[in-house]
Amino acid sequence: MIYCRVSTAQEDQETSYEAQVTYFTKLITENPSWQLAGIYVDGGISGTDMKKRDNFNAMMERCLQKDGDIDLILTKSISRFARNIVDCLSCIRKLKERNIAVYFEKEHINTLESTGELLITILSSQTQEESRNISENVKWGLKRKV
Repeated sequence: MIYCRVSTAQEDQETSYEAQVTYFTKLITENPSWQLAGIYVDGGISGTDMKKRDNFNAMMERCLQKDGDIDLILTKSISRFARNIVDCLSCIRKLKERNIAVYFEKEHINTLESTGELLITILSSQTQEESRNISENVKWGLKRKV
């Protein structure tokens, strides 16, 4: 299964989305022991709020069903999966209970490996802080612009 997210609806983000889908689809089709189980994409949506990420939530719901047809989710990076440390770890733990790995390509982390959760905790806290800083910078700029 593939999960992709882009945070804005700008044209350059559309290219990023397409590149992610193309890359992971090729990776899956070139591995004879893998089968593409679906592609879930959220576009123009922040990774800080789970409520607005309809496709992420649909993917999680499918993964947590009892039929067990999913065993791996490929995604570009931790920041594409979630920018909120609590949400990120909560989802990963739910998936681990079903023996479903999330592989973060950029960081080369497999959540089912022994060091996965520690690395994710550290890196997802950084992505959460990065998101908070960006938000504060935008707000500061808007205040000064008026």
